[in-house]
Amino acid sequence: METKRMGNKIAEARKSKNLSQAQLAEQLFISAQAVGKWERGESIPDFITMNRLAGILGVDLNYFSDDFGTGINETGTPGPVAEILNQPAVKTPKKTTWDMSRGNWSGADFSGLKNLHEKFSESNMQNCRFIGSGFSGLILKGNYIENCDFSGSDFSNSQFQKSFLTGNNLNNCLLTGAEFTASYLTGCNFSDADFSGVVVKSGGIEKCKTGGTVWNGVSFTGSQLTDIVLEGTVEDCSFDNCAFLRVTFSNATLRNTFFKCKSLKKIKFVNCLADRMTYEFLKNGKADLRGINLILE
Repeated sequence: METKRMGNKIAEARKSKNLSQAQLAEQLFISAQAVGKWERGESIPDFITMNRLAGILGVDLNYFSDDFGTGINETGTPGPVAEILNQPAVKTPKKTTWDMSRGNWSGADFSGLKNLHEKFSESNMQNCRFIGSGFSGLILKGNYIENCDFSGSDFSNSQFQKSFLTGNNLNNCLLTGAEFTASYLTGCNFSDADFSGVVVKSGGIEKCKTGGTVWNGVSFTGSQLTDIVLEGTVEDCSFDNCAFLRVTFSNATLRNTFFKCKSLKKIKFVNCLADRMTYEFLKNGKADLRGINLILE
């Protein structure tokens, strides 16, 4: 149908709900400028957005078709056409994508959302809940995320770029293959999280809980580690040009782990085991080896 006619229908339905363009845009997680373009006939919503738009405006999806009248009835809602309403309803696709970029979120609960593959860059989030959500392959760039609960969520193969994460709960999260680039993680809970294959480039990790965290194939490059305790098995990991401050390996077993840093003197080892190669890397970096026993194989 003509985009201008569809725009007029969107505007009529919006006004009947006493919504401004900005208020409608907020409910659709888009910009007010996008709504303005629809109503001027400069563009049209995609199919998924059209379904959500119909739900918010309280109209049948067929209201936007050429054959549906544009009049508003006495109840303040778009007038129906019997022939259209007798047709089977159009079902909303089960898979929904979300674009949460450039948003400000506080106290929102998005727990259980899946297939969140779209970017939501440059957003600020405080005290939000994303428990058990699916973020696999997500890209976060320039985000400020504070005191949010992501426990049990899937962040596998996601990318965190130039972001700040403070006081967040990522307990029991799947982070396999994730990349943190120029990002800072402070006071976060990574207990029982799986860090297998994680890459950390520059940025820093400070005062984070890591009890039960899986450290397998993790690569740290040019990163600052402060007030961290690493436990359990640390295997096939590398620390390249990293800085350590009050870092402790406690009851840890270090295997095939590479250290190439200016100084390892500020690392503390408590009741640890290390294989020959890892032991020699630590020795070469002048680490205090009194808390390490060599694994005899």
